[in-house]
Amino acid sequence: MGTAISSLLDGEEVTVEDLAHRVLAIDAYNMLYQFLTTIRTRDGTPLKNSSGRVTSHMVGLFSRITNFMGHQHKLIFVFDGKTPDLKAAEITRRKQAKQHAAKQLEKATQEDDIAGMKKYAGRVAVLTKDMVKETQQLLDALGIPWMTAPSEAEAQAARLVREGIADYVVSQDMDCLLFGAPKMLRNLSISGKRKRPGTSSYYTINPEIITLEKELDRLEITQTQLIALGMLVGTDFNPKGIKGLGPKKGLKLVQEHKEDLNALFTAADWDAHQDVSWETVYEVITKMPTTNEFTPEWKSIDREAVVRLLVDEFEFSADRVSTALDKLTVAKQQKGLGEFF
Repeated sequence: MGTAISSLLDGEEVTVEDLAHRVLAIDAYNMLYQFLTTIRTRDGTPLKNSSGRVTSHMVGLFSRITNFMGHQHKLIFVFDGKTPDLKAAEITRRKQAKQHAAKQLEKATQEDDIAGMKKYAGRVAVLTKDMVKETQQLLDALGIPWMTAPSEAEAQAARLVREGIADYVVSQDMDCLLFGAPKMLRNLSISGKRKRPGTSSYYTINPEIITLEKELDRLEITQTQLIALGMLVGTDFNPKGIKGLGPKKGLKLVQEHKEDLNALFTAADWDAHQDVSWETVYEVITKMPTTNEFTPEWKSIDREAVVRLLVDEFEFSADRVSTALDKLTVAKQQKGLGEFF
C-alpha cells in the first residue's frame, strides 16, 4: 500500500547512465509482486513451465537484474522479515481484496471474458516461500548480495542508505521516507514506460531521485511531521487514515501544529477514525527493527548455476540466457572487473 504522499513530492529526473556504479537497495517483495501481477499471458494467467511451475517472477527478475547490471548498477536486495503485529489490519484487507478478485476472476473465466480474466488475475497473485527461495538462488548465482531484514524491508533499506552502504532505496512507495531514507529512487524500469491503468496505452517515465532533506525544507516540515502526515493519509499500520483528509489538507494541518502531535491528532479527530492510538502507530514507524550486521559482497556470476536454474529447472531459452550473460561479460571486460563489481 505505502503512504499516499507522492503527489506532494518533487523528484529530480536522472538517466540510467547517471546511476552507473551507484548502489541500489531494493525491496525484494515489492519488485517480485510487480512481476507476478504484470508478467502474464493474454488472459491473465501467470507464465508457467511445462510442469505448471510459475515462472513470471523469474522472467521479470532475470530481465530486470541483467539490464541494471548492464548499466553498471550495483544491487542489494532486501527481503521482509517478521511482519509487525500492527500490520495485521492491512494484511487482512489485502486478503479480502484477493478473495473478492478471485470471485470476479471465476466469473470472468466462466463467461470467457478475456479482459475481465486479465484484469482480476493479477490481483490474486501470491508470492510463495518457494518463489522467494528461487529468487534468492538466482541472486546468488548472479553474484548479487541480499539480506533478510528483521522486519520491514524498506526500513532496513533506508538504514543501508543512511549508513552509506547504499546510495538509494529503489521503491514506488513513500514508506522509505517515513523510515528516514535520505534518498529514494522511483520510476526505475527497463523500458522507461508505464502502462496506464485500465488501458492498453503507455506513457514515458524517467527515474527520479527524491532527497528527503530537500523535500522537508521545501514543504517546511520536519521528519517528525512527515511521519505524522503519512499517518493522517494512511500507512500500512493504519490503512484507512483520516477519512476526507488528503495529502494537501494533511500537509496544511501538519504545518499549523508544528511538532505538537497530540494537538495535531486531536484536531484531526484521530480517535474517531482509528482503532489504535496515534502513539502506537508512530512508535512502530520510528522504532522499526533493523540491523547493522550486514556487509554486502558482490561476486562474479556463476554461469553454470544460472543456466542450471533458469534453463534446466524453469525451461528458459538457453540462447536467451546465454545472450544476456554474454552481454554482461562484454560490459565487464569494457569497464574492468573492479568497476563492474
